[in-house]
Amino acid sequence: MEVLVPLLVQLIAGGAGGNVIGQLAKNLNLGTTGNSIVGAIGGLAGTWLAGMIPGLDSLVGAAAGTGGLDIGALAGQGATGLVGGGVLTAIAGIIKSAMAKS
Repeated sequence: MEVLVPLLVQLIAGGAGGNVIGQLAKNLNLGTTGNSIVGAIGGLAGTWLAGMIPGLDSLVGAAAGTGGLDIGALAGQGATGLVGGGVLTAIAGIIKSAMAKS
């Protein structure tokens, strides 16, 4: 259970980030389902990448290193998941737009 909660936080935050980017930038929109899926993957990847950056690793990795669930680490994972989901959705939207033009 302690492993599942951080993953769910990352997936949900990433999906939310993807949908926010899709709504703000209409030319990057992949549709609600596409934004959610790509955003969720970006949420996982963004948190994983943030864990490799010195300084951020203690913020996002603390939930896995302790015996219990740390609300600060979950908040950090949610924030990095949100950003990661938004970034990956934007990248996928740019690629989709470029492919549609050619």
